[in-house]
Amino acid sequence: MDPEIFEMENADIAWCPGCGDFLILKALKQALADLELGPEKLVLVSGIGQAGKLPHYLKSNVFNGLHGRSLSPATGIKASNPDMVVIDVSGDGCMYGEGGNHFMHTIRRNPDITNIVLNNMVYGLTKGQASPTSQIDFKTPFQVDGVFEEPFNPLAVAITLGASFVARTFAGDIPHMVEVLKKAIEHKGYSLVDIFQPCVTFNKVNTFTWFKENTYLMDDTHNPYLKIEALKRALEGNDGEGKFPLGIFYIKKGHPTFEENLSVYKKDKTPLFRRKVDKNKLKNLIDSKRGL
Repeated sequence: MDPEIFEMENADIAWCPGCGDFLILKALKQALADLELGPEKLVLVSGIGQAGKLPHYLKSNVFNGLHGRSLSPATGIKASNPDMVVIDVSGDGCMYGEGGNHFMHTIRRNPDITNIVLNNMVYGLTKGQASPTSQIDFKTPFQVDGVFEEPFNPLAVAITLGASFVARTFAGDIPHMVEVLKKAIEHKGYSLVDIFQPCVTFNKVNTFTWFKENTYLMDDTHNPYLKIEALKRALEGNDGEGKFPLGIFYIKKGHPTFEENLSVYKKDKTPLFRRKVDKNKLKNLIDSKRGL
C-alpha cells in the first residue's frame, strides 16, 4: 500500500520546522501502509498537545479528547468495535503527567490498542515547562534553577504493571521506528511505544545530536520475553549515567485483552455497535430501576 493514501490535502500543519513530529508522522504512515491497514480500518485517538495534533494530519477516523484522558475513549472504541485498529497518540506531558492515572490503569486492563508517546522531555504546546520526563538540572523559563525531581520512567512502570508490549525508538531513525511500530500494532494487547523526539524550539538540550549520542540499539542478546531482564534495560540511562536503550524491551503473550474479558463477547463476537437494541429488554431494565 502506498503511504500517500494517508495524506491529508491542504492540512495546515502547526509544528515548527525541524520538529521530530514530522518524522514520526512519516514513519507511522509507512508502518500502516506496510501492514495494509487503510484509513477505513483505523481510529487515531489523542488528547492535547503538539503530539495530539498528529491524528489531524493523517487520514483516518479520529477522536480528539481531553488532556491526558485519551486512553479511556480509545479503550471504549476498541471495546465497541474490536475489528478496528485503535492507536492512541500522546506526548510525554499529556500521557505521563495529566494522564498518569489513565496510563497506569489502561495497562492493567490490557485493551488491544497501541499507545504511541512522543517524548521530547518538555511541554512544547504551553511554551517550555519541564515535563515528567525532563532530566535533572534541565533549566526552563519556569524551572530557572533546574529540575530537581527524578524523571518519570514510563518503560519501567509499564513493565512492572504488566504491559504486554513495551518498546522505545527514536525519531531520528525512521527504519527503526517503522519496524517497532509495525510490531506494536500487530501485537495483541496493550502496546506502549515511547519515541524520543527533539523539540527544536523549547528544548535546546535534548536535541537530535543529544539523542544520537545518548542512546543505543539493543542487539539480539536481549530477550524481550524475560521480564526482569526487560526491567533492567528500562532502568538504564534514567539515572543520568549510561545511555538509553532503544528497541523492544518486553513482550508478554497469551494475556487476555480487555475486550476478551467482557461478558458481552463471551457467547457473541458481534461488535456492540452492530447489535440491535432490544427495546422491551431496555424498558424492563429502566422500569426495574424506577422502583429503587
